[in-house]
Amino acid sequence: MISRSAVTCLVVALAALAPACGLTLESRSPGVVPPGASVQGCWWTWAHSADDSVSPVRDTTGEFCDHDQPEDLWFLAGTHGGTVQRTCRIPAGRPLVFPLVNLQGDAAGCATFMAAAEGKAVLDGRPVEPERLDEADVTVAGVGTVHACGLWVRLAPLPAGPHTLTIRGSSGTFRTGVDYRLVVESVPQA
Repeated sequence: MISRSAVTCLVVALAALAPACGLTLESRSPGVVPPGASVQGCWWTWAHSADDSVSPVRDTTGEFCDHDQPEDLWFLAGTHGGTVQRTCRIPAGRPLVFPLVNLQGDAAGCATFMAAAEGKAVLDGRPVEPERLDEADVTVAGVGTVHACGLWVRLAPLPAGPHTLTIRGSSGTFRTGVDYRLVVESVPQA
């Protein structure tokens, strides 16, 4: 279990990693996650920043989907295996980033994993094309440098209101899935 002080350090590190993900105001248009941006290290840092009791990856309802989200995008989590249903409230104007299936380890492990990796995402009844990220080494705060790989999706901000998102991913015998009910909140009136 990660201590409270370690979680605080990881959250601070996550904020510091935002520029490394290509998410600075100077390097992107509002609401767009650049295709070349290295989101894997930032996503893994976010996923590792929560202890098991509030982990968005272990969450079975969506209760913790807002845990330590960065300010300019929104990460969604898969599972450690199996399928769950989650409801998640998302602030308006946030692009979404999530894996269909992913792994951190070494280059050989990722090569084997990606050879069998499959996945799909369906948003509001329409398929979304994933991208294959076979990155070299990424830095994960609190873990160090690892090789990360996976099938990922980056979405522009969704319109306000309810949405459905189905995520399925697999590699070999490993299977993961989430049926999300996403509620994008309206922008508050000034």
